[in-house]
Order: sequence, then structure tokens, then C-alpha cells
Amino acid sequence: MSQTLLTALQYYGAAAATIAALVVALDFGRRVTGWAFVLFVTSSLALIAWGFLQPESEGIGWQNVALLLINATGVYRYLIRKKEPA
Repeated sequence: MSQTLLTALQYYGAAAATIAALVVALDFGRRVTGWAFVLFVTSSLALIAWGFLQPESEGIGWQNVALLLINATGVYRYLIRKKEPA
């Protein structure tokens, strides 16, 4: 695996997670929060790939497997599931 691709995965994962966290913290509403979770999913995928392609970073890979499941739940909750009536 090229070092350039590994570096891109690492920095994309970090930047995407940071932007998604900011969007969630700013609470722009349900739909925007759902798209922030989509961004979190892409971040997790990038960091899973980066973590497992670098033996010394395997822990980050496993952490992001768990975060991927959490983030997919956020996508489901905010973009797919119908909001329950009040």
C-alpha cells in the first residue's frame, strides 16, 4: 500500500470526524445531523482501512469498527427512521 494513500486515509478520517462532530454540536436540525452521521461513517471507513493496513495502528481500526456501528445507528435514526409522532 502506498504511503500517500495511507496518509490520505488517516487525514481524511481525522478531518471528516472533526467536521461531523462540529455539525452535530451546532445542532442545525435533524436532517443535517443525519448527514453529519454519514460523514462520520466515511471517517470510520477511512480509519478502519488505515488502522488495519498499519500493524501498529490496529487499535484505531478496531475502535472505528465500533464507531462505524454507532454512526450507522445515527444515520438510521436521523435519516431513515420516521420520527415518532408527538
